[in-house]
Amino acid sequence: MFDLPVAAVIYCALVAAVFLCLWLYYDRRDHARFEGERRKVTFHCIRCDRLYTARAGTELCACPRCGHENSRLKF
Repeated sequence: MFDLPVAAVIYCALVAAVFLCLWLYYDRRDHARFEGERRKVTFHCIRCDRLYTARAGTELCACPRCGHENSRLKF
């Protein structure tokens, strides 16, 4: 069907395509995971005057020191 050099080139191209797809998949996954960890929301406790952070998308968060629920800082 195929002679040996053509089959080897096709095989190498398929292996390279698989590695490229795996590389792109894991790169995008790791980037999304990093961005999720990096994006933080800042809070200021009105009871104990402490600044702390939480994950993005959180509007209310309890203070780690005194437990008072505070709304996020808005600039």
